[in-house]
Amino acid sequence: MDAARLLTPCFSSPIRSSSCRPLSLLSGAFPSPTLFAPFRSGHRGNLCLTCAAETLVAGSQREEGSSHALRGGKGLEAGDLESWLHAHGLPPCKVVLKERPSHDGRRRSIHYIAASEDIEAGDVLFSIPNSLVVTLDRVLGNETIVNFLCCAAELLTTNKLSELACLALYLMYEKKQGKKSFWYPFIRELDRQQGRGQLAVESPLLWSETELAYLDGSPTRAELLERDEGIKREYNELDTVWFMAGSLFQAFVAVQSCVVHLQKVNLARRFALVPLGPPLLAYKSNCKAMLTAVSDAVKLVVDRPYKAGEPIVVWCGPQPNSRLLLNYGFVDEDNPYDRVVVEASLNMEDPQFQEKRMVAQRNGKLAVQVFRVYVGREKEAISEMLPYMRLGYVSDPAEMQSVISSQGPICPVSPCMERAVLDQLVGYFEARLAGYPTTLSEDEDMLRDGHLDPKKRVAVQLVKLEKKMLHACLQATFGFINQLPDHTVSPCPAPFAPQLK
Repeated sequence: MDAARLLTPCFSSPIRSSSCRPLSLLSGAFPSPTLFAPFRSGHRGNLCLTCAAETLVAGSQREEGSSHALRGGKGLEAGDLESWLHAHGLPPCKVVLKERPSHDGRRRSIHYIAASEDIEAGDVLFSIPNSLVVTLDRVLGNETIVNFLCCAAELLTTNKLSELACLALYLMYEKKQGKKSFWYPFIRELDRQQGRGQLAVESPLLWSETELAYLDGSPTRAELLERDEGIKREYNELDTVWFMAGSLFQAFVAVQSCVVHLQKVNLARRFALVPLGPPLLAYKSNCKAMLTAVSDAVKLVVDRPYKAGEPIVVWCGPQPNSRLLLNYGFVDEDNPYDRVVVEASLNMEDPQFQEKRMVAQRNGKLAVQVFRVYVGREKEAISEMLPYMRLGYVSDPAEMQSVISSQGPICPVSPCMERAVLDQLVGYFEARLAGYPTTLSEDEDMLRDGHLDPKKRVAVQLVKLEKKMLHACLQATFGFINQLPDHTVSPCPAPFAPQLK
């Protein structure tokens, strides 16, 4: 996605906030590395944050592959991640930094964390001291960037700036410092990864329009637009304080793919950038290992044995594949948290809408109800939808009074009403499947192609898994139809049937 089409150009507006002064301490030229290009001073004394778009997603430099055990710096390039970590207190580790070639020969290879020796379940692989972890409390406690903190804190407390955006801005400030920055080796490693996950694919937020067409038919397109709008809103708020470059959008996306969500910590530490964490670690949905905050460090305890050289995986949280693709650029075929969503709503033109809404609320449902259909539990989800759908089909006022006086979710069900409800569900699932430009079998044929473009591959994986769940919903609905005692009954007319989308 071309950030220039999404966001307004640099030097777009003067300072509008009276409480935040221009960040003059950051102005001035500096040679531009790769992930976050440096800050540059704008006209009228304002700061312009710039981030060259091509550096995040289309780097051209290549590095020869090798493996470096994380034990210290002999023979390694000055400023490399390994020697920096050990020089600042990283205890001995059981991991090695390796690399694999990118699918695109013009791009840098991908670094990843692997076991440096045979490892047993329960072993501590590494323990990163808090002094080497970037969190919001560390950023806001840095008194050397007072003006930055003034503006960031104001936007944070008014919910106009997210923690992720604040972390991205802080890294760009540190990027401007170049090798003088304490975080230089870490930022240099983030530069190298260029926002790519372990499959060498960026978030679809950074795809071109042609590449986004791979997701046609998928609700992920709408999720992407919603996320896109959220980032633009933050950009516009920041543009009231600083002059913003349009390609800053890509810096936000890149940081998003690297952030760890720590559990059981205060709010200022819940989002963290952890050296040796993602994107160097691969995510797996059925893994139980996760980066954990302890009193003075963030550590990783593995949940399974590894042989020396095997990539290390961690849990990514209970996220469906659509979120995994948007956040990290990958799809997990074995994801037990994968789901599709069905939104059902009572018809507002129904004369009995208010009574039906009251009954729905009494049974824990809303006038607009979202049903999450998890993989492997499609029949269970259809069973949950049926009482809600039946409620929408009630038309006789006497029947409605009977429903109101009952204590459960059961509506009077006639054979013709049940057939109408099930037929509506069949039509809905068939329409969703017809909205994809390819069939399930065509997707499976494409995935057999070993030379398929990586972005297309993850997109096809996503839509294939969505279609499998929709097919399972369709089969479950047909199963309910086959249980009807009389298949010759015609569906009842339903002038105010529930709406599905």
